[in-house]
Amino acid sequence: MITVIGIGEDGLDGISAAARALIAGAEVIVGGERHLAMVEAADKRPWPSPFADGKDLLSSLRHKNVVVLASGDPMHYGIGATLARWFPGEEQLVLPHPGAFSLAAAALGWPLQDCLTLTVHGRPLEALHLHLAPGRKLLVLSEDGQSPAAVARLLEKAGFGPSDMVVLEHLGGPRQNIRRASAGTWVGEAADLNIIAIACRAETGAQILSTLPGLPDDAFTHDGQLTKREIRALTLSTLAPLPGEMLWDVGAGCGSIAIEWMRAGGIATAIESHAGRVGFIAANAARLGVPGLKVVRGHAPDALPYSDPDAIFVGGGVSAPGLLDACWAGLRPGGRLVVNAVTAEGEAALLAFHARHGGAMTRLSVARLAPVGGFHTWHAAMPVTQYKGVKA
Repeated sequence: MITVIGIGEDGLDGISAAARALIAGAEVIVGGERHLAMVEAADKRPWPSPFADGKDLLSSLRHKNVVVLASGDPMHYGIGATLARWFPGEEQLVLPHPGAFSLAAAALGWPLQDCLTLTVHGRPLEALHLHLAPGRKLLVLSEDGQSPAAVARLLEKAGFGPSDMVVLEHLGGPRQNIRRASAGTWVGEAADLNIIAIACRAETGAQILSTLPGLPDDAFTHDGQLTKREIRALTLSTLAPLPGEMLWDVGAGCGSIAIEWMRAGGIATAIESHAGRVGFIAANAARLGVPGLKVVRGHAPDALPYSDPDAIFVGGGVSAPGLLDACWAGLRPGGRLVVNAVTAEGEAALLAFHARHGGAMTRLSVARLAPVGGFHTWHAAMPVTQYKGVKA
C-alpha cells in the first residue's frame, strides 16, 4: 500500500491527526525537497529526475510502508493521478488536502462548478487557446512565477487582452497574496507557487472560434491544400470523434481535420510528406489549442504509424497504390475509414475499394455566392466523393 498525503501551504499544521500518524508510522517517505523538509524520518527519498523514474523507485519499495507527500489534492493534476496510471487503485490510500482550485474558488467567490480547471505545469501553454471564450472562467495552475506574464501575453495575442486576471500566490498559508490586473496590463513575475484566475473578455473584432467542426478557412495557415469549411464539417460528422479516440489524418495538408478532431477531444497523428505543410500543421495546431498533435513527415503507406487507430481519414494521395488497403489493415476492429476524393482517379480507387469492402459512398457539393460584375452568381466548388467504411 502506498499512502499519498496532500499538504497545503500551511504545512503539517493543516493536515489531520490521522495523516500525521501515517507519516509517523511510515518506513519510507517520498516527496519533493520542500515537503521532505517538513518531516522527521530515518528514510526520506526525494523524487528522482527525470520524474518518470519515480515509478521504479516506488516499485522497489512496494514491500515497505511508504508515504508519498504531495501538494494539495493529489488526484487533481497531482502525483496521485500519476500513481493511478502506474499502480492499481486498490494499492493506494489517498488523503487529500483542499487543492489550489478549491482554495482559489473560495477566495474569489467563484462557484467551482462554473470554472474550467486547467494546468500549464509541464504542459504546453498554447493548449489554453482551445478554452478561450467570452464569459468563461478559467483557473490555471502555473509552472512557475513567470507563467502569469506568459499567459497574459498569450491572451493579448489571441484578442483577449481585456480579460481580468487574478494571480493568487501561496494560497492557504500565511504568505497568501492576491494580485489583480487585466491581461493587457499585467507585468512582472509572481511567486513560483501561484494559480491564475481568468475571466475571459474578448476585444472588439477578436476572432472567436467554436469547438464545433467547421472552423473558418482563414483560421488555418495553408497553401491551398485545405479541406474547405463545409466539406470539413461534414467530414468530421462522418468521422464522429469521441473523447480519447485516435485518428490518423493521412495526406494531412495543413492539418485541419486532425486539428478539429483534437478540438473535439480526440488524439491524432497527421501524416504529410510536404515539408512546408508539415510546418503549417505544427503552427496551426499550436495556435488552435492542440499542440499535442503528432506530426509524421513521410509518404503513406510507408509512413503510417504502428498503432491501431479508431478512425482514419485520407484526404490526399487516395489513388496511391496500396494506400487504402494499408489504412484498412491498420484500423482496429470497429474502426472507421473516411476518404475524400476530388479526382476521377481517386473516385475510381474508392469505387474499387467499395466493391471489395462495402461501406457507404456520398457525393458532396458546395456552391458559394460571389459577385460577377454588378451581379452575383453561384460558384460551385469541385464535388467531393466521400467513402465511409466500418471495419468488422
